[in-house]
Amino acid sequence: MYSIQDVSGKTGLSPHTLRYYEKEGLLSPVNRTPGGFRQYTDEDLEALGLICCLKNTGMSLQEITRFVRLTRQGDETLRERVELLREHRESVIQRMNEMQEYLDKVTWKLNFFSEKLRAYEEAKTE
Repeated sequence: MYSIQDVSGKTGLSPHTLRYYEKEGLLSPVNRTPGGFRQYTDEDLEALGLICCLKNTGMSLQEITRFVRLTRQGDETLRERVELLREHRESVIQRMNEMQEYLDKVTWKLNFFSEKLRAYEEAKTE
């Protein structure tokens, strides 16, 4: 069992975000101690890992919530979940390709200006 502070440290999510995810149904209701403190399980951490992965790769919280709800409905929603993940994967690939183009341009500019700097500094020492 993990406290909210433990989970916050492990995931990088603030306690406020963890409570929000639970309130919005992204995370199943978390067990509580008799004193009312949240007690997260390894399963909760695994679910949070997937939520963070999907969010960090650009899936909206609305779509993540949809995916979580479909998961809770059981195997009859497998086709819909597979399709949702397939579409998301394609979106991630497209954004990665765009980022590669940007990286290539930045690298070209870096090389261009590095060469200009080298020539400038060389000319100054002559």
